Amino acid sequence: MGDGVGIIEVNQVTKTYRQYKRYPGLIGSMRSLFTRQFTEEAAVRDISFSIGEGEAVGYLGPNGAGKSTMIKMMTGILVPTSGEVKVMDAVPHESRRRIAQQIGVVFGQRSQLWWDLPVQDSFDLHKYVYKLSDTQFRENVEFCTELLSLSSFIQKPVRQLSLGQRMRVEIAMSLLHEPKILFLDEPTIGLDVLAKDQIRQFLRTVNREKKVSIILTTHDMKDIEEICPRMIVVNKGNLVYDGSVARLRSKLGNERRVVIDFRFDPGPVKSPGMTLIHDEGVRKTFLCERGGSAVFESISQIAASYPIEDASIEGADIDSVIRKMYLQLQEEDRDQREIG
Repeated sequence: MGDGVGIIEVNQVTKTYRQYKRYPGLIGSMRSLFTRQFTEEAAVRDISFSIGEGEAVGYLGPNGAGKSTMIKMMTGILVPTSGEVKVMDAVPHESRRRIAQQIGVVFGQRSQLWWDLPVQDSFDLHKYVYKLSDTQFRENVEFCTELLSLSSFIQKPVRQLSLGQRMRVEIAMSLLHEPKILFLDEPTIGLDVLAKDQIRQFLRTVNREKKVSIILTTHDMKDIEEICPRMIVVNKGNLVYDGSVARLRSKLGNERRVVIDFRFDPGPVKSPGMTLIHDEGVRKTFLCERGGSAVFESISQIAASYPIEDASIEGADIDSVIRKMYLQLQEEDRDQREIG
């Protein structure tokens, strides 16, 4: 959905893996030595999209949906079975050195940092590897240090840092060589609220001021809502949604959460058009599938029969919207299996 030619172009990409059949028992083991039968499993199926310079895109899907496989193809680690991936007009697996100069990568499970060295030493090594000038290196370290509040621990060994501190350093290091594209995998997982907010604010700033394209995979929908105006959603290797967060919310987010505070616990409440989802006695929370005036009508009907102190209406958050999409996909998969 990027304008014109994208900084990343994915065209009808499929990635399949061969899985060799294993036969049970001793005889089966012997048979496996001489009979190499296999099945093919598609991790990515005929996916196409374009990401423009300066875009921030959330790449989402349930576990096993093919997210990691696509990221690895875009970074040149894996080769597509068919179709074409281009990053900065180059084929990633054929131009890994050139691509490495243009991308930054933060994968939560794989650290770029030297565990026993101070953070500053890891930065200095990064400068050497990427052949950064003194001025470029100093300016970028100062930029990241200020916005990510690194100064209090930049001289500490990495092993002494908290998870939140380490993730801030990982993100800073991935940007020191001024990449055009930043790949992030679960950058806020396990962090407290303040650490998450600081990282999100920093990524928004980098995206806005330095025009770095961001591709973010995460299970924290707040990350998407605050960083990425656009979402690509995949399921079982297929692309199922590519568009704005706002459009998906308007399409699936017609639910309203209604919280009613009663003067005293009224017991079971008849709530036409609403479903009780949480009951704390005097405070009850309902889910209303209908929007607009229908919500107010339902509240008015309850107020006519029960003593109400207060009522509040909340729109569907992005978590509930994505959950609803996944449930719809599961139902479609189940229907297809039954037909088949």
